[in-house]
Amino acid sequence: MSLPQTFASRGPRIDAMQYDNWSEKIFQQMREGGVDAVHVTIAYHETFREMVANIEAWNRRFQRYSHLILHGKWASDIALARQTGRTAIFFGFQNPSPIEDDIGLVEVVHSLGARFMQLTYNNQSLLATGCYEQEDPGLTRMGKQVVREMNRVGLVVDMSHSAERSTLQAIEHSERPIAITHANPAFWHAALRNKSDTVLKALGQSGGMFGFSLYPHHLKDKSACSVQSFCEMIARTAELMGVEHLGLGSDLCQDQPNSVVDWMRVGRWTLDVDYGEGSKAQPGFPDQPAWFRDNRDFSNIEAGLHGVGFSAQEVAAIMGGNWLRFFENNFVPAKAQAGAAVHPHEIAV
Repeated sequence: MSLPQTFASRGPRIDAMQYDNWSEKIFQQMREGGVDAVHVTIAYHETFREMVANIEAWNRRFQRYSHLILHGKWASDIALARQTGRTAIFFGFQNPSPIEDDIGLVEVVHSLGARFMQLTYNNQSLLATGCYEQEDPGLTRMGKQVVREMNRVGLVVDMSHSAERSTLQAIEHSERPIAITHANPAFWHAALRNKSDTVLKALGQSGGMFGFSLYPHHLKDKSACSVQSFCEMIARTAELMGVEHLGLGSDLCQDQPNSVVDWMRVGRWTLDVDYGEGSKAQPGFPDQPAWFRDNRDFSNIEAGLHGVGFSAQEVAAIMGGNWLRFFENNFVPAKAQAGAAVHPHEIAV
């Protein structure tokens, strides 16, 4: 399948976070929306073996829907996806649960295709502190060693759900740029998950990447948020940390049953329903903004970015070009990166 002309004339479109109830309908919507690559969550609280079972399920999807999706492992796979009219699917963890307490599993999960791992979800982990904890002692002894190993093998450190001190220490301790794949600035909306100016500046200065979230709890005015407000927020963030460090991480959870929220937030760590937000926590998924319902709506964001004054080059960078560069530099082992080596399958996008 050749690349449609309308997609061939623009840069890559990359979403750095989704956790949908996967189906042919959603994969077809990705194609209709010209989405070239998506980072998908394959583990929240799963053990290593449970995570492997999720990979097995994805392998079946890659076989069944091979005309729509492919397993992305390297940046070059995005070029292949564009050339063949498909979407590259990249794996990531929202918690370090799959490596259990074994640092040796870091290299193993990378070999299985994992490319991002959050050091925490919302709670304290063996590695760092989540954003819902009252105290944040920062990276643990194991956390520092795991970050070093993640740097070595090419597994990106993701601090989307982490607390402030832990995030700043991860930026400082990591020898390679880290990512916050799905969050928004706290100056725009003061959610626990959103990030301070201090974090944003440190992330930009270190060469890291920030993905803007479309999840309503992270948005000013939530489901009623306007695309103009969202894009004006991106413009202000660009002034703070540089447009070259910005991308999208929609955190889309399309077609998921409300029961999935319990697995995300509660997992196995409590017998109570404790979402970490006190009595204000709302069960179930909120409605998406009208201008971003699913993968077909990325063009609305692109138009909104033009509308608030970004140049065509800047829009292309935010919509996917910046993530592509980040993937190229950070999915490969550190030794290959240091030697400017290119993966055998690397081809131009």
